[in-house]
Amino acid sequence: MRRIWSVFGLPSDNGEKWYRAGLHFECHQCGGCCGGFPGYVWLSSEEMVAIAEYLKTTPESFQAEYVRKAGRRITLIEKPNYDCAFLERQGEKISCRIYPVRPRQCRTWPFWRPNLASPETWNDRARRCPGINRGRLHTAEEIDQARNGSPC
Repeated sequence: MRRIWSVFGLPSDNGEKWYRAGLHFECHQCGGCCGGFPGYVWLSSEEMVAIAEYLKTTPESFQAEYVRKAGRRITLIEKPNYDCAFLERQGEKISCRIYPVRPRQCRTWPFWRPNLASPETWNDRARRCPGINRGRLHTAEEIDQARNGSPC
């Protein structure tokens, strides 16, 4: 039986990935992956505690102010313009208020399964993300570790 997993960035019939030579990525902190469109930033209990500690608040206060349920899962809230609650835009400067403790979903961008489906998909994402195909070369092993750790 022929395997078709390669379209999802998984091993092809010969065991190789299309990104076996690695991929370049370096965050430019443009905020493009953090706002301007609706979405979900999934959170684990551990991530909520870490973010609460970083913000010097209690997990309960953090949840009351920054979290909502989406089905059975927990996600960060969004601002009315669909920016993440922690994305700050001050003129040309864009930053994340919780960058050192940002959720795993944020830390693993752009190495999410959908983005790694094919070279064409990866390059399509590069049209919207200035960090894709630029900067440091990430090995296939690093990419797989990020992809497998991402909730996306």
